[in-house]
Amino acid sequence: MSETPISYADSGVNIDEAARALRAVAPLISRTHDSRVLGGIGGFGGLFDGSFTEDRPVLVSSIDGVGTKTKVAAMVGDYSNLGRDLVNHCINDILCQGAKPLFFMDYFGCSHLQGSVFEAVVGGAAEACFESGCALVGGETAEMPGVYHDDEIDIVGAIVGIVSQGMQLPKPGIEPNDAIIGIASSGLHTNGFSLARKVLFDIGGLSVRDEVPGLGTALGLELLRAHRCYFNSVYPLLQEVPEIMAIAHITGGGLYDNLPRVLGQDVRATIDRRSWTPLPVFELIERVGNVAWPEMYRTFNMGIGMVLVVKRDVASAVVQRLSQAGEMASVIGEIERGPRDVQIV
Repeated sequence: MSETPISYADSGVNIDEAARALRAVAPLISRTHDSRVLGGIGGFGGLFDGSFTEDRPVLVSSIDGVGTKTKVAAMVGDYSNLGRDLVNHCINDILCQGAKPLFFMDYFGCSHLQGSVFEAVVGGAAEACFESGCALVGGETAEMPGVYHDDEIDIVGAIVGIVSQGMQLPKPGIEPNDAIIGIASSGLHTNGFSLARKVLFDIGGLSVRDEVPGLGTALGLELLRAHRCYFNSVYPLLQEVPEIMAIAHITGGGLYDNLPRVLGQDVRATIDRRSWTPLPVFELIERVGNVAWPEMYRTFNMGIGMVLVVKRDVASAVVQRLSQAGEMASVIGEIERGPRDVQIV
């Protein structure tokens, strides 16, 4: 029996710090709320008005994390983009079904809560939600010494969006000669970091502070570039261009695994890898790790963060509209007859 009283804080869990950190980001969270959010912050559940105006509304949900990008953030001491990564990844995922985001919830797990890290992550998530018209309605902060290693965090996000039944993607009728448009990524986004860390830090002996030729910035900051959100540039096009047939978010598995998810059984996607130049960070990983190019294209997005399958006669107009919206986009391939797969040539 202990001779002195033991508190929860003595076991490594600081409830007071968790409450203080939440109060610090509460204004950013509240900024994402509008009249559809009921009950505010602090309830046992997030409340959202279900009076939707869409014709035959379909709810679309997704959940994801940022993987071991958290370890690079810890190495650099910069967690400012992780919340954005989380939200933007989830928004892009439901955009592939034609959905706009309604509300988002986050999970923040750690061994010992550091308020500044929590504020950076959740604050970034709130800012990303605000930029896309999505409400951050709640979350969970889990401080679990003995489950997570010291100075280690884990973050997960879940999103719910909405699409009218007649606007769901992918659409039937994808056929040979349809064009494939690629939209540029900002970097690794949130996938492939286990391989990238092994190659760059374990094999290459590089530091996050090293300025690598061709990158124009320190390696750590290059790896931490925020996962790009395509909602504000792509969603308006979906409302105006019915010839957009499908969208694929290029995440883990690269073009090889993600593009077939939106194709029918009797067509394949042929991609010309000469139609864009991969970002220097991918070339660095390939060179330092002697990674074969097919492995690179199966692990990383290789500079293409999102793909649109469109009818050939609107491809040029869609590329132009995307460029006007601030995206770098181009036709990178086409649909052909064949089994449902991807050929990169």
